Amino acid sequence: MKTTEGKVIIVGVTGASGAVLAQAMLRLLEADARVARIHLVVTEAGQRLLATELGITAPEPKRLPTLITGTDAKKIEYVSNKDIGAAIASGSNVVDAMVVIPCSVGTLASIANGLSDDLLSRAADVCLKESRRLVLCVRETPLNRIHLENMLRAQAAGAVIMPVIPSFYHGPKTIEDLVQQYVYRVAAQMGLEQDEQYRWKGKN
Repeated sequence: MKTTEGKVIIVGVTGASGAVLAQAMLRLLEADARVARIHLVVTEAGQRLLATELGITAPEPKRLPTLITGTDAKKIEYVSNKDIGAAIASGSNVVDAMVVIPCSVGTLASIANGLSDDLLSRAADVCLKESRRLVLCVRETPLNRIHLENMLRAQAAGAVIMPVIPSFYHGPKTIEDLVQQYVYRVAAQMGLEQDEQYRWKGKN
């Protein structure tokens, strides 16, 4: 039984390029009144990504949510990727959905093959076994056969494969426009549709 009102979401960040996507997603979830709690898990490569692409380093990792979002980040709890005994490693802990953004093909491989060798891949495995929404924002190009087969394995197990592909039909003017439309669509996959998302209405 849930002890909180609102959704509980896990956000995983890996070392694939696209730190700005993780930042936008965390800001969106933090501001969404329907979300009660966010568990943030960042791999070692993900921490390097945040430093390289956003200039964010945290001697005290617990401060990462505030540094990434630029807010008090009161809903966001940082959980060490090495903490395999964390609450989100168990299916008895209620979580509504998980997103890995960006998702490296290495993390995709771990999830697709059930390795569960760190907290991020274990939490994803829990979502699959408990039939909870898992969205993998895969960031790689070009894709080899191994990548494609791992996508098929993860999708067959219940994951949503949502490659980081920008849309242009909404007339984006800035990189932020591209980022926001993408994260809006990812949020919708987790049952958090956004009024600001552009929706194609067709042409006469």
